[in-house]
Amino acid sequence: MSGAAETMEFQAEVGRLLRLMAHSVYSEKEIFLRELISNASDACDRLRYAAIANPALVDGNSNFEIRISIDKENRRLIISDNGIGMDRDDLVKYLGSIAKSGASDFLATLEATSASDKASAHIIGQFGIGFYSTFMVADTVEALTRKAGDSQAWLWKSDGEGAYTVEQSEKASRGTDIILTLKEEEGEFLEAFRLRHIIRSYSDHIPIPVLLSEDLNGDGEQANAGRAIWTLSKTEATDEAHREFYSHVGGMGEGPWRTIHWRAEGSLEYSGLLYLPSSKPFNLFNPERKSRVKLYVRRVFITDEAEELLPGYLRFLVGVIDSEDLPLNVSREMLQRNAVLRQIRTGVVRRVLREIEEGAKADPEGYQGFWNNFGPVLKEGVYEDINNREALLKLCRFQSTESDGLVSLEDYISRMKDGQEAIYFITGEAGRNLAGSSQLEGFKARGIEVLLLTDPVDDFWPAAVGIFSDKPIRSVTQGGEDLDKIQKTEAEEETAASDIDPLLSRFREVLGEAVKDVRVSKRLTDSPVCIVADDGDLDLHLSRMLQQHGETVPRSARILELNARHPLIQGLSGKLAQKSFSEEVEIYARVLLDQARIAAGEPLEDPSVYGRRIAELMVRGL
Repeated sequence: MSGAAETMEFQAEVGRLLRLMAHSVYSEKEIFLRELISNASDACDRLRYAAIANPALVDGNSNFEIRISIDKENRRLIISDNGIGMDRDDLVKYLGSIAKSGASDFLATLEATSASDKASAHIIGQFGIGFYSTFMVADTVEALTRKAGDSQAWLWKSDGEGAYTVEQSEKASRGTDIILTLKEEEGEFLEAFRLRHIIRSYSDHIPIPVLLSEDLNGDGEQANAGRAIWTLSKTEATDEAHREFYSHVGGMGEGPWRTIHWRAEGSLEYSGLLYLPSSKPFNLFNPERKSRVKLYVRRVFITDEAEELLPGYLRFLVGVIDSEDLPLNVSREMLQRNAVLRQIRTGVVRRVLREIEEGAKADPEGYQGFWNNFGPVLKEGVYEDINNREALLKLCRFQSTESDGLVSLEDYISRMKDGQEAIYFITGEAGRNLAGSSQLEGFKARGIEVLLLTDPVDDFWPAAVGIFSDKPIRSVTQGGEDLDKIQKTEAEEETAASDIDPLLSRFREVLGEAVKDVRVSKRLTDSPVCIVADDGDLDLHLSRMLQQHGETVPRSARILELNARHPLIQGLSGKLAQKSFSEEVEIYARVLLDQARIAAGEPLEDPSVYGRRIAELMVRGL
């Protein structure tokens, strides 16, 4: 039985995507078949899991398979599965729209990628929009489907030109048939030898038989190995098989940086096949921090949204964990409080961190690329995961004032100066010249290395950690750093006796509550002034960042430090005794405070007042 067809417009992002797909020439169009086989495999996995609670859904047919049939006469290619199927609402939801976050990112990536670049075809799988790759090769695409447990079938149809239709239809059994009417120039995809090559290249690892038939009536021959790669031994799984499985689960064409393949045995038994990516996924910093590792129980797919399986700071991992001990009927709610899953999580995290450490030692150059992609995410773990903090800190790499490359905390400690007691850092926005900050001058003069931290998480983890290898971790913009224990330069020795106490008192009097204190600086060598946070107050950059994000931050006056060796400060100090200069000192005090604020990235209360004061000093100078 069939009813009138209902015509609907594609979501705007889908329409734009289809136009790009249909009119682009990619060097690897065959990936459409990889994507359809992957979708069919997922549909079978989801029915297998649903049938645990409701066996009637499989209706006595639990032998899952994917069938590819060639219809040369009508230029059609049909990809069929006996998985969970779809109803009308599913068709509209899954084939008529894309998640907004993925759509905009994919379109931006697609438009920025050369159509002749092989990587452009591989990125399709990463964004969950693989179905639409069919319009690269097909004039029309149909989806004839019947949901498991339903008697009503539905037909979805589109030519990719802005609209699609959905109507009631008939289908003898559950599952989905994707029917492609190929473009005239895409006849290669009606040749069995070509299809067999594609299946072996891209889908050999699919743990469901993929049957290829050269007509609509034949039984077909299995074209893939059909064995889950994580069940193989490390010696059986080839590099090529790993690359294809990585592409399947991660949607990325180039191979991973490292592969972690192991089997845990003992009180708990589970298999792990995880990949450390070589490139950054588009949604790495999505606030939801979703994992991309699939959870299986005894080769039965359970979920790809097991938030409890891995901590958020390892969300870049791609792969599979297959447990022998979890119950097959485990629900999402049960996963949240399952003791076995918590034990698996502990073991997996330790294994991954150990593998990353080994990779850093064995392939320092490759690790630098990995760190550039995922370092900011791993540092989230430094802040969040107390149990694994030490292991994570050993993995951290930083820019510094004394190195062109990345340094570890252990490297830093090995280069500490005699008398240096702490690990020093400064935080700021990426792109800002942190190395040129006035607050670093005294450290540079003494040859003290300072870590340059520019990731948002860098504002939080140092305070949470506090210490590494018995060395305190301190911000150079906070407190009165005692640099006297480290050898001074000759210039500092010569001018250290300069007495500017009267000037300090006058500045305190003029500035009042605008500052917490005015004092001689031990950190300045070239600049006349700087501001710092007092011990116990928020770091300058952290306070500013929290305010920018709408957080209520207790307002703390800053400490103004004067460089007693700077000619300007010495000149002001020398002229202070002149009564006629008293008013001018007031202007200098306020201008220098504003200059220190600007240098530290702090906002001025009234820039126009600052401008007038500068102009007044210029007039007096003339």
